[in-house]
Amino acid sequence: MSTTAPVDAPPNTGRLIRSVGLCVLLALPAVVIRLSGTGIDPVVAMLVYGAAVFAASFILAWAAEAAQVDISGGLAIAILALIAVLPEYAVDIYYAYTAGSDPDYVQYAAANMTGSNRLLLGLGWPVVVLVGLWGLKRVHDHRGHTLPLDAGNRLELGFLLLAGIFAFLMPITGQIHAWMGGVLFFWFGYYAYRLSRGGVEEPKLRGTSAVIGGLPTKTRRWTLVALFVFAAAVVLLAAEPFAHNLVEGGKDLGVDEFLLVQWVAPLASEAPEFIISIMFAARGNATAAIGTLISSKVNQWTLLVGSLPMAYWAGGGDAALPLDGRQVEEMLLTATQTMLGIALILGLRFHRWSAWILLALFLLQFPVTNTHGRLILSAVYGVIALGALAANARHLLPTLRAPFTKDLIPESEYAGHTP
Repeated sequence: MSTTAPVDAPPNTGRLIRSVGLCVLLALPAVVIRLSGTGIDPVVAMLVYGAAVFAASFILAWAAEAAQVDISGGLAIAILALIAVLPEYAVDIYYAYTAGSDPDYVQYAAANMTGSNRLLLGLGWPVVVLVGLWGLKRVHDHRGHTLPLDAGNRLELGFLLLAGIFAFLMPITGQIHAWMGGVLFFWFGYYAYRLSRGGVEEPKLRGTSAVIGGLPTKTRRWTLVALFVFAAAVVLLAAEPFAHNLVEGGKDLGVDEFLLVQWVAPLASEAPEFIISIMFAARGNATAAIGTLISSKVNQWTLLVGSLPMAYWAGGGDAALPLDGRQVEEMLLTATQTMLGIALILGLRFHRWSAWILLALFLLQFPVTNTHGRLILSAVYGVIALGALAANARHLLPTLRAPFTKDLIPESEYAGHTP
């Protein structure tokens, strides 16, 4: 394997210095304040530490992409995807761990998880597809209304479908038990193993990650180590005060802190991934961009969900993270949204109208503020999902079998689905 990544232009170290330098400047105030122990207003702290988490997310995303030059294969991609969402995991695990000793934080642990999952599928997927179709038209003169997915995405969909079915146990039982977390951990481990058995292909890098990937081998590796260490340090320093001050800042502002935890925290940590995927899609590489977001959804719906009861238990709570009435509704809404997303793309085709459905339903949830409305919206997701499953029924069995088949992509089943 070559030691340089395919890029659009020779390495531009000036761009690397500007991009990383800006992120360092955004993160520096939070680092100084945290290390000095200076006390500041919760609202200001929320913004300062949120900016640090945002900056660290960008650095991790660039470094994780560029590291594929040295560490190839599906397993590496899964590991690097995990590194890229480290800020989000750090925030959510803090809420779950704190909830073990402070019952007031129980609602925030589940809220952050459901928010990040719904944000990824309800906003990330459709926006990348819509931008991607525009990019394909602009770059490749593609005038269709459908984005073809890669045949290998059948594997991710199979893992996500089975995890999605399993997840309905949580709103049904009103808890996320440690044994459920163990099952999801195992499922993610098996997913990583299956990816490791796949083929190796050269990474296609763009922007800052391409600059890093194009550096001489020794320079690149030391640069990656420095970026990972710096970003991880920022996350460790900023995640806890960011999560805490979201709650306190919400109280001071008179804003529902539940909503801040559910939407602002995931947005800060996932924005870099969204932005990079949208940039890839706009440049005509939409299939790879949406494939990355599908893999991220598998990551979230297995490892992130599974980590919550473990963190809660470690923090002094029981073996099960309890879900109150509101959290049961949020979990049900997230589970039905997940099933709809899978059902719409079972045929390895992401239609424009499917993207608009996911986006419209995602936006519709914000004016829905009561139990009755959330249950109705969950039912709407469920009914449309059942209709989409019926329309794509011939793809259901191959998708369910995909995690257990010997070959990653059985050509007899997936012929004609490769873009």
